[in-house]
Amino acid sequence: MYKNKKSGILGIVITVVILLLLVFFTNIDTGKLSYIENAFSTLVMPIQNGLTYLKNKISGNNTFFTDINNLKAENEELKNKNSELEKSLREFEIMKAENTTLKEFVGLKEKYGEYETIPAYVIDRDISNYSEIIIINVGEKDGIKEDMTVIADKGLVGHVISVTDHTAKVQTIIDTSSTVSSTISTSRDGIIVRGTLEDKTTLKATYIPTDANIIQGDSVETSGLGGIYPKGIHIGTIKQVVNTKNIIDRYALVETAVDFSKIETVLVITK
Repeated sequence: MYKNKKSGILGIVITVVILLLLVFFTNIDTGKLSYIENAFSTLVMPIQNGLTYLKNKISGNNTFFTDINNLKAENEELKNKNSELEKSLREFEIMKAENTTLKEFVGLKEKYGEYETIPAYVIDRDISNYSEIIIINVGEKDGIKEDMTVIADKGLVGHVISVTDHTAKVQTIIDTSSTVSSTISTSRDGIIVRGTLEDKTTLKATYIPTDANIIQGDSVETSGLGGIYPKGIHIGTIKQVVNTKNIIDRYALVETAVDFSKIETVLVITK
């Protein structure tokens, strides 16, 4: 009976303590509670982290982070190798372009072997609605002078109109101010061809003799008259003959042999 009484008193005491704790935590200040939580976390977290690390170490999970570092290092190495490959590819493309250009120069030299020439690159263009001028990378220091003829692989390009020490301006035959004394290769009739505003690949042939038998497909070349262009340089091909009421006014359209939108290498005829 005494034990039962003692157990009952202990139960009452425990109940009272629990009730007091509930009242205490219910009325405690939130800020103080946060302080208690922070203090608890400060004491418990290192232990918890240590246990987590020990668990990962035992189970092998720590290799995940090592793998990430290895992947980062490998990725950086691959980026460096890719950059080196791109650089090598650019250098190869440059060498390939230079080799192509040298072949073009050799081909031009062989084709126009009867002339003394200086090779040049097109380095700039001064193009508007009315003018078609290119700038080349040779000038007075290289022996270039005004009125020298400029040619390309397919035929006539134009003539030098001004020079500096290391560059020259070339008025192309498609410039609206350009006129070239020409000959129809089949009939040997003389005509004048000039640039047009309408089309950068077409010249207008005028002053066609009334008795000239000019037909589509005829080749047009320089006549050698006028004091600038040597005789026999190919200009283009007759692509259309336009007849008018007055035969004196008839004209033809000449498609240029040179593609002036893609021209890169030329020769300047010095003699």
